[in-house]
Amino acid sequence: MALIRNPKDFGAGVLFASFGTAALVIAQGYPLGTAARMGPGYFPRLLGYLLLFLASILVLRSFKLVGDAPRMRNLKPLAIVLGSVFVFAMGVTTLGVAVSTVLLILISSSADREFRWKEAAASSVILAAFTIAVFIFGLGLQLPIWPTFLVPR
Repeated sequence: MALIRNPKDFGAGVLFASFGTAALVIAQGYPLGTAARMGPGYFPRLLGYLLLFLASILVLRSFKLVGDAPRMRNLKPLAIVLGSVFVFAMGVTTLGVAVSTVLLILISSSADREFRWKEAAASSVILAAFTIAVFIFGLGLQLPIWPTFLVPR
């Protein structure tokens, strides 16, 4: 009898553990700060510990619960979603947060077999507004909201 009874949970646990460890290693050189005055290393360390905690739960679950092995029949949805993230990353500085977020949502939504343009367009506009509110106005990130070629300097 195999020790790992749920390969999906085990694989997810290993993936979470690797990302958590990477976050802790990268954040090691940043000052931690305090809970009241967080330094640049506070959130990455917190996220790293949280990922390691979740990884331990998933790995322990993989020894107890029975599950199927992961299957990758169709890589097209994965490629579409990763491509949409790439489009966002490459376009956010020139196209702005609003247009890049709309593109991200529309492209990644098209990976689903039940894709509907109206729902995807509505959710992309709502998520773009939320993204602008949180990251531009809330956190004060210095990214353009609209395409740089449309906004006069």
